[in-house]
Amino acid sequence: MSTELFDRPLSVVNVGIPWFCDGIRAAGAEAIQVDWRPPALPPNVMAAFARHAERITAANQEAVSRILSARPRLVTLGRALDLIPGMTPDTILHAGPPIAWPRMCGPMQGAVMGALLYERRAGTVEEARDLAASGAIRFSPCHDHASVGPMAGIISASMPVFVVRNDEVGAQAFCTMNEGLGKVLRYGAYSPEVIQRLDWMADLLFPVLAEAVKALGGIDLRAIIAQALHMGDEVHNRNRAATSLFLRILAPAIVETAARDAAAEVLRFIDGNDHFFLNLSMASCKVSLDSARGIPSSSVVVAMARNGTEFGVQASGTGSAWFTAPAPVPDALFFPGFSKADANPDIGDSAITETAGLGGFAIAAAPAIVQFVGGAARDAVGYTLAMYEITAAEHTAYRIPGLDFRGTPVGIDLVKVARTGLQPFIDTGVAHREPGIGQVGAGVVRAPIEPFLAAARALAFALEPTLKES
Repeated sequence: MSTELFDRPLSVVNVGIPWFCDGIRAAGAEAIQVDWRPPALPPNVMAAFARHAERITAANQEAVSRILSARPRLVTLGRALDLIPGMTPDTILHAGPPIAWPRMCGPMQGAVMGALLYERRAGTVEEARDLAASGAIRFSPCHDHASVGPMAGIISASMPVFVVRNDEVGAQAFCTMNEGLGKVLRYGAYSPEVIQRLDWMADLLFPVLAEAVKALGGIDLRAIIAQALHMGDEVHNRNRAATSLFLRILAPAIVETAARDAAAEVLRFIDGNDHFFLNLSMASCKVSLDSARGIPSSSVVVAMARNGTEFGVQASGTGSAWFTAPAPVPDALFFPGFSKADANPDIGDSAITETAGLGGFAIAAAPAIVQFVGGAARDAVGYTLAMYEITAAEHTAYRIPGLDFRGTPVGIDLVKVARTGLQPFIDTGVAHREPGIGQVGAGVVRAPIEPFLAAARALAFALEPTLKES
């Protein structure tokens, strides 16, 4: 018998429980841990995906092709009631999957009350609360109306909205203008200064921007996003470069079309709000992803959204159905005086950026973001690299300099999520769990895997209606 094997240095590859490596390393041997886990769905479901792999691949290629060919462009601004499909004077749109007033979290209820005060449908907070709970107000997800909203995501009838068009197919998406950080409506604040700011945005910011955008003939948002990724943004939690690029394009038109004092006010406001571009980034992603909806057999995710109570997912091949699970609480860096105990579970439509290959999926382009949770630049690279494992393609326009200009991972694939168990990585803001307080921090969160597994299971049964439950 040869003893050659026993004379060599021991090198171990471990597939399974990571702590098996610890004892081997403690003994001075080399041990490599393989990041592998069994599929998260039953074997019969995974087998169905294998049987229909060609159909799924072809459908996903079509979905991704539509996403990558999208050309989002800001074309105009207007009032929500006049532009958003299905909007009525009694409608309030909100972030995330459908939810009724009694189940809404504190910041969403606060933002709804703020919107009713802004609309002059109520004169006091108590009146606003009573009206919201009365049944007279219709609540509906932004996503069901070609819209997106950050955090609470509230859009009411008279709010000004940006109109972003996908020039490739002529579809449109809508979003409000960004108020800034801190004590703002989208974080559930409704104090007089919040309403005054919204009034100023409607009375001055809106008409000035509308005239400037008209004079420019529209603004190419895809080009801004692509350049911002090269300048340290991931265009979700960090929008400093994108906002600067947007302001650079807009400023001459504002100066040429607005009165001097109005122009100065608007330019100062945008310059002082590094997140101003966020809403436009979200609408750009929304209009791009909507083009991939309704493709039979496709396992590509077209929306991830949170209402502060539930985390919801929609996929191309499963129609308009929402698949949900409880929303997790982010790991965050909190403002002085606040802690995780104050944090509301994750909230907002802004995860549409990750769904389109930006935000946490592009965090390698913006390593400063990981400071929110005490991470290092190499962590940012690791987060992005992991997301390639659960996506169908790499973006052809949105590229990451630190990865040799590799395209961002795009097209979250339900089958790959089920096979690997990897959870989509999202960076996010944090709202206080009580209404009226506002933002208390910013951080990162992993999407719960349950909605992806539920959507994947639904897709499997759509592919094979005779498939048996296991």
